[in-house]
Amino acid sequence: MAGIINKNQRKQNRAADIIIFSVLSAGAVTMVFPFFWMLSTALKDSKSVFAYPPTLIPYPLIWQNFIDIWKVVPLFNGLKNSFIVSSCVVLFGTVSSTMAAFSYSKLRFPCKNLFFMLLLSTMMIPFAVLLIPLFVMYSAVGWIDTLLPLIVPGMLGNVTMIFFLRQFMNGLPNELMESAKIDGCGYPRIYAGIYLPLCGPAIAANVILLFMATWNDYLGPLIFTHSPSIATVQVVIASFNTFYKDQMNFAFVMAASLIAILPVLILFITCQKYFVDSFVMSGIKG
Repeated sequence: MAGIINKNQRKQNRAADIIIFSVLSAGAVTMVFPFFWMLSTALKDSKSVFAYPPTLIPYPLIWQNFIDIWKVVPLFNGLKNSFIVSSCVVLFGTVSSTMAAFSYSKLRFPCKNLFFMLLLSTMMIPFAVLLIPLFVMYSAVGWIDTLLPLIVPGMLGNVTMIFFLRQFMNGLPNELMESAKIDGCGYPRIYAGIYLPLCGPAIAANVILLFMATWNDYLGPLIFTHSPSIATVQVVIASFNTFYKDQMNFAFVMAASLIAILPVLILFITCQKYFVDSFVMSGIKG
């Protein structure tokens, strides 16, 4: 009797595994298909993009699109500007955010919880509401049509990263700081030598998210920059319609978009282990 029950249970588990695998496979195909279609479009000529019925695998493959795109728009200049902005925001913004998270998690000072709630409340304000005040303020200090409006605010910290890291640090034992104090360590050394290494996976996950948000930002560069020489890659791609009188070359647009997402894909693939570990550890602590 027990053998029959175990056999039925194994059949049920196998059926459940098949269903879960099928659902996950369908979800994976759904997410990967747009990238495949983007690559397919990038390898077509301008006339074949709107051919009916559409072809998934174009023939012939127009690899020349990935070479000609650099001559049509200042793509290299856009990539350079996006890299400058993203690097500064990620590097300095991560340092300031981790310091703020450590302060809100482990230090004691008056009205700490009030200041933290006020900080979180800024997440409820849509960016579109701040555009006009920010534009007026940046105009007054002469920052319009420079990269400074895109770099300086991000260098001062990211609220989402501060919140996530503060919650992560709350799960780390306070005894570590007390032991370090007994050994004569100050707060800077405790922060840099103890808590910062322990937050490695969480920091890596937030670095990926911060880099993606900064690299893919379109509205900010569109509003605060005007000159083509300081346009970011997203604005450069969006400016394709100014180079064509009748119809945009969508093959070039897809080729440029593929080139633009490569840094994000490389960073995510490189740091994927830390990205997954951070949420696993957060779930265990929760």
